[in-house]
Amino acid sequence: MGKQQIWYEVEENETIEQCLARMQQDGYMAMGRKEEPVFHLVNGEPAYLRQKIQFKAIPFSNLE
Repeated sequence: MGKQQIWYEVEENETIEQCLARMQQDGYMAMGRKEEPVFHLVNGEPAYLRQKIQFKAIPFSNLE
């Protein structure tokens, strides 16, 4: 079976733990993490909005 990886993003209304639980329910486990800042414009200037967190996930079946 090929290595299938997908990215899960932590939604604004969920915690990191809830995102990891959602991944596990879908049959995936985290194999990496990346974060990047999200900005928006305020009076024509970029302003920090939030941190975007994503987990690289692979299916549990790839561990066998």
